[in-house]
Amino acid sequence: MKTIFRIAKTELRTLFYSPIAWFLMIVFLIQCGATYLGVMEAIARDQDAGGKFFGSVGEFVFLSNRGVLGGVMRNLYLYIPLLTMGLISRETSSGTIKLLYTSPIRVREIVFGKFLAMMIYSLLLVMIFGIFVTSSMFQIKSPDTGMLFSAMLGLYLLLCAYSAIGLFMSCLTTYQVVAAVCTFVMIGLLSYVGTLWQDIAFVRNLTYFLSISGRTGNMLLGLITSKDVIYFLAIVYLFLGLSIYKLKAGMESKPAIVKTGRYAFVIVSTLAVGYFSSIPSMVGYYDASRGKQRTLTPNAQKIIKELGDAPLEVTAYNNLLGRHWDLGSPDSYNRNLGRWEPYTRFKHNIELKTVLYYDSSYENPGMYRYYQGKTLDQIAKQYADSRDLSMDQFKTPAEMRKVINLKPELNRYVMQLKYKGKTTFLRVFDDNQEWPGETEVSAAFKRLLQAKMPKIVFLTGHLERSINKLGDREYKVLTNLTTFRNSLLNQGFNVDTLSLESQDIPTDISALVLADPKVAITTAGMEKLQRYVNNGGNLLVAGEPGKQAILNPFLRQLGVQLMDGILVQTSKDLQPELITPYLTATVASFYPALAHSHHDSAMASMPRATALSYSDTGAFTIKPLLVTDIRNCWLKKDNLVTDSAEVVFLPERGDERKSFATAVSLTRKINNKEQRIIVTGDADFMGNAELQRFNLRNANFVFNTALFSWLSYGEFPIDSTRPKPEDTAVLLTKDQVKFLRIIYLWVLPGILLAFGAILLIRRKRK
Repeated sequence: MKTIFRIAKTELRTLFYSPIAWFLMIVFLIQCGATYLGVMEAIARDQDAGGKFFGSVGEFVFLSNRGVLGGVMRNLYLYIPLLTMGLISRETSSGTIKLLYTSPIRVREIVFGKFLAMMIYSLLLVMIFGIFVTSSMFQIKSPDTGMLFSAMLGLYLLLCAYSAIGLFMSCLTTYQVVAAVCTFVMIGLLSYVGTLWQDIAFVRNLTYFLSISGRTGNMLLGLITSKDVIYFLAIVYLFLGLSIYKLKAGMESKPAIVKTGRYAFVIVSTLAVGYFSSIPSMVGYYDASRGKQRTLTPNAQKIIKELGDAPLEVTAYNNLLGRHWDLGSPDSYNRNLGRWEPYTRFKHNIELKTVLYYDSSYENPGMYRYYQGKTLDQIAKQYADSRDLSMDQFKTPAEMRKVINLKPELNRYVMQLKYKGKTTFLRVFDDNQEWPGETEVSAAFKRLLQAKMPKIVFLTGHLERSINKLGDREYKVLTNLTTFRNSLLNQGFNVDTLSLESQDIPTDISALVLADPKVAITTAGMEKLQRYVNNGGNLLVAGEPGKQAILNPFLRQLGVQLMDGILVQTSKDLQPELITPYLTATVASFYPALAHSHHDSAMASMPRATALSYSDTGAFTIKPLLVTDIRNCWLKKDNLVTDSAEVVFLPERGDERKSFATAVSLTRKINNKEQRIIVTGDADFMGNAELQRFNLRNANFVFNTALFSWLSYGEFPIDSTRPKPEDTAVLLTKDQVKFLRIIYLWVLPGILLAFGAILLIRRKRK
């Protein structure tokens, strides 16, 4: 061991007696400092202007594409080869390697000593990065120290892995520049190898293990896993082992089969370690982030625990002609393993399968127009040829229909979960995230566990809004559109329709919805509705301007009325009949996602709404959920005409200006439970058009989810919200950042430069 330390000391002396080591440290310091201060200054300027940062400042400063580690990781491979290129090649080219061979020093001591020197130098680079981590403790409000220290560990392990690679490449040639180039190539190969031979199950597991790409991703975010740590240790073992046997081959006369066997042993043992360390049941996890941000929420963990030890089979059906083909293509298998890893961490026997097929794509109805004169088989063949795929991999439409009918799922990428004979679908969605989140996955798990899901029934028979149409005013997006993440179906609810005229209202439903009836409900239907309310059933009533006469007789018993007239709101860009009331604190308490958001500035959009009047003196406790802004919204009593002149407030014609409620909640205790009712002065806020209106402050889909969560007593959606980040501000002004720029970019590099220059000058004099 003493010999290893002596060699390391000698190597460090050689390293620091050359300008390159000092130069790289200074460049690394300046790069980290410039990136750190650039991001901090941007946030400080925004704060000085009165802005607020929504999210984690620490993650943005260190982990974003603009952040410190984001920039460092992209360029890190440029540093180490310049240091390692001369570790062995310098000894070989100068002839000193022969002296080492004839000395009593063992080859492994030479390799370990030189690698130890690089470990120490790597530690110095991490300490430089640590300057900014330490600074953040005083310059960022409540930084997530666990995540930052985990990121430092990931940075150090990556540096050590690069050093081991560079050491081996230095053994292969006497030319230092060639050794550096070979190191670049090897790092690039290890980054690319994870994409090779992905259609061969056993091989893809090995190549995925060898891939260095993304290996620090979990640690940068605060999640330390045994398989990632073992990977870096295995890479170090692999290249140090190869280095030892390469040097031994130069001093021993052994048969080629012996030399080859040594290399094979190192490679095979590395792959074996990697294969077994990646088995889900063998992986250990430590979440160092604050609030366990990289771990499933307690609700999701509880549901997985309820699944017990029975296996869960996940079969992905992937249509060659579908728009989400890339999610289930052969080379996406390991990416999908990563997507499922948060769940396999707690349930090891989740088995992933993929079935490839081709069939008509309902998302591309004009497909045959682009391939005129070609059959479906010919189109699929052309698609497969363009992707270098064999048609033997795909099931035909006829073969697929014998297995499963995916027409209701639009023949798109979908996962079927199978557990104890029960099955359910887990879908991908047409949004930026695409993949199902923790809430959707947990809801699918829950469907496998319980026979009865909360059921929302929509009344029909009086020209109410339809849950099966995609028109602007209808409700398919809200209820059962499979491609919409926030539809009730994907959030864990069952939805159905019911006619009051021909059917009785079931007693086991979660809530009944009466949305904008356009004709009066018959006496028999009203009696059924009245009986349901009297028995304590939960209800949502959505009215519209002009329909007061239809709903007010029924609502009178609840203490709520739709007021005469229509609400108008002045706006430079929007029609006056489109109002945007604010969400109240009451509705924020309905759903954790709202409680954890900035609900005080969130708005719902309501085209053509009327105000609600209510009296909180009856059996129900009534609270407003949406309220208008008195500054720009009023209730217009006469007809609203928007195509002839600007709409103005006319009190002489009965117009009223005050803060109106457009949605209220009603509660009372009955039959040993809390009855919950919601009344709104608009039915379009649940319509397809409003749920797809692109506006950052439009909270319609979250508001709707909150309402149905409250009506089902919070059973669904599964709460997967996490605590708000605490590091939401920097404790610096832009002028203080300018001062720190002098310290970090001039003073500290200047000190390093001066220290290095003095050391080199003194060395030269000696």
